[in-house]
Amino acid sequence: MVVKVYGPLCASTKRVLLVLIEKGIEFETVNVDVSKGEHRQPEFLKLQPFGVVPVIQDGDYTLYESRAIMRYYAEKYNSQGVDLLGKTIEERGMVEQWLEVEAQNFHSHAYNLAIHILFAPIFGITPDPKVIEESEAKLDRVLTIYEERLSQSKYLAGDFFSLADMSHIPFIDYIVNNTGKKHLINKRKHVSGWWDDISNRASWKKVLELYRAPI
Repeated sequence: MVVKVYGPLCASTKRVLLVLIEKGIEFETVNVDVSKGEHRQPEFLKLQPFGVVPVIQDGDYTLYESRAIMRYYAEKYNSQGVDLLGKTIEERGMVEQWLEVEAQNFHSHAYNLAIHILFAPIFGITPDPKVIEESEAKLDRVLTIYEERLSQSKYLAGDFFSLADMSHIPFIDYIVNNTGKKHLINKRKHVSGWWDDISNRASWKKVLELYRAPI
């Protein structure tokens, strides 16, 4: 059964695509143009009542929220492709910890930078310099903690690539290549090295090749 993925051009959906590619899972995509409000249309809201991408349909099973989908496929196909969860309960705990760090401490600041610098015209938002300044300062503090962590291990959860690293890729790509804030990454030796590593994975290059539109 081919997995159907809605909204492939959006950053959060790209997290899902990364997992599918790393696991060698066959999928097809369905475009959802958020700039035209297609995510608010009744047919889409039947799949995702909050009107947010991504959504997947796996046979008769429907799931939304990108990190939940990532966990689902990493677990369902645990013995296939790259191990993204860790081999021990301790490693799994670290993966979950850093997934939560990304969701609770990193994402909102990176998202605000992307919205106010990159996507404001698309969504009819007036860029707020104060939000940009505050988000950059907060992200700077978060990345200082990342620098310390990455001085101790190759990846966030340990010496293995995992969902925790993967979940960061789409929004760090915005920071480095689209917002003019790449110094946040480049000024940190270990964060910069980590980014060079994870952004050069074949799976991410494939996602960019297929779904380059920066949303």
